[in-house]
Amino acid sequence: MLQMNHIMKIYGNGVVANEDVSLELRRGEIHALLGENGAGKSTLMKVLFGIEMPDQGEILLKGAPVTIRSPQNAISLGIGMVHQHFMLVPSLTVAENIILGVTPKKGLFIDRDKALSAAEGIAREYNFDIDVRQRVEEIPVGIKQKVEILKALYRGAEILILDEPTAVLTPQETDELFVQLVQLKKKGHTIIFISHKLDEIKKICDRATIMRNGRSMGTYEVADITTQEMSKLMVGREVSLQFEKNACRLSDQVLLRVRNLTVHNSQGVLKIDDISFDVKGGEILGIAGVEGNGQTELVDALTGLNKKYRGEISVKGKDIRPLSIAQIRDLSLAHIPEDRMASGCAGNLSIRENLFSNQYRSPEFSGKQFLKMKAIERRSDELIQEYKIKCSSRRQNVAMLSGGNIQKVIVAREFSTDPDIIIANQPTRGIDVGAAEFIRQRLLAFRDAGCAVILVSADLTEIFSLSDRLAVMYKGKFAGFFTDVANVSEEELGQHMLGIKKAEVLEGVVYE
Repeated sequence: MLQMNHIMKIYGNGVVANEDVSLELRRGEIHALLGENGAGKSTLMKVLFGIEMPDQGEILLKGAPVTIRSPQNAISLGIGMVHQHFMLVPSLTVAENIILGVTPKKGLFIDRDKALSAAEGIAREYNFDIDVRQRVEEIPVGIKQKVEILKALYRGAEILILDEPTAVLTPQETDELFVQLVQLKKKGHTIIFISHKLDEIKKICDRATIMRNGRSMGTYEVADITTQEMSKLMVGREVSLQFEKNACRLSDQVLLRVRNLTVHNSQGVLKIDDISFDVKGGEILGIAGVEGNGQTELVDALTGLNKKYRGEISVKGKDIRPLSIAQIRDLSLAHIPEDRMASGCAGNLSIRENLFSNQYRSPEFSGKQFLKMKAIERRSDELIQEYKIKCSSRRQNVAMLSGGNIQKVIVAREFSTDPDIIIANQPTRGIDVGAAEFIRQRLLAFRDAGCAVILVSADLTEIFSLSDRLAVMYKGKFAGFFTDVANVSEEELGQHMLGIKKAEVLEGVVYE
């Protein structure tokens, strides 16, 4: 179906993103593309989708050479891409999103009847059970994923690139998506499945191309390779996919106390509905839930980003409402934000500047009049090495790094302050198994040292393996709360996440 032969891509800063990479896709297969962050996967897909032009190499589509100069050009050739962060317009209906840009017209105006029937037709053709009249802002995340796929199919995509398609889905929604992908495969579509979830690759993919340091490590039949072998090819060393967790040793002190917290968004919609909980030192409280059920608003309130709430939040016994964000951080609170580009870093500043954006007032790095640049540069290099940040130097702009390496910069900045409380929102989203293992081990080490950790994650493997107590959020409330995490199944957790099951009595939420 498609061949990418000897692709070379060197960015303007001299970084070799792809070095002599070849990829072959067969018609009607689900083909995994995996590798560490910075391995070159995203660049290779940007070349295929016309976002980047290769410096060397050729692309053959159905045996004929093609030059793909833009995403519009790629779409015209039957190549569609579903991005990890959805590209939908929330205020428009499902039908309007599907036909956007290729809208049927009646004279100068949109032919709404034709648009509606076209959207219903494509949904029916591929057995996607979707009400195309609903506004996108009203539908759950799993349906948004399907709308993105239908958008690509409506434009005639024969090759579908899916970037981390299950990152925000419940187990039930993931199973449903896999059924749809198998149906697409049977209809002759070719799917490129980019994921860091090796168990999902084993479940759904036919073949896998593994990348490391900008080069291909080969293409393998998924049935013939283990997850352990895949991770070793990706990282170049043995990676522990399972790890032991020490018994939880709680401190006596409640480090974070929340009582009757209620939050409305800027439109007046209730997002957090009267919740209370405590977190002590020496434990990880996991918070699971389908995105959009109040997790973001909860983290914004806990970290001082949103002061417009009712109720009480106290850190180490201090009410944080009158405190500035700097004063809250001075209580030894660290925050890994959900969106690394919007609120996690300053993309136009260097790695060094980002690493010290929360520490420049420290006497260790600041004199009476000037910053102690030698100390800052020495510590920057230590953190780059410790957290294995792939970069040309500490002076490189953060925006020039891969997504996973940007995440490492943020995590290095937050963890290097020796915090007592860590609020980690999706800390390993979109990063490879080696980096995820490193971050998870660090979270456990902080917990063992007496730190209180709140872990908000859509990765259920992460939630189960790290959490000492586990809360499930649904429509701004706790729909379930578990103190015996080891005996909770993914199926049961998924039912709470979807609101199918709700706990009437929540025990163990507070310590009083």
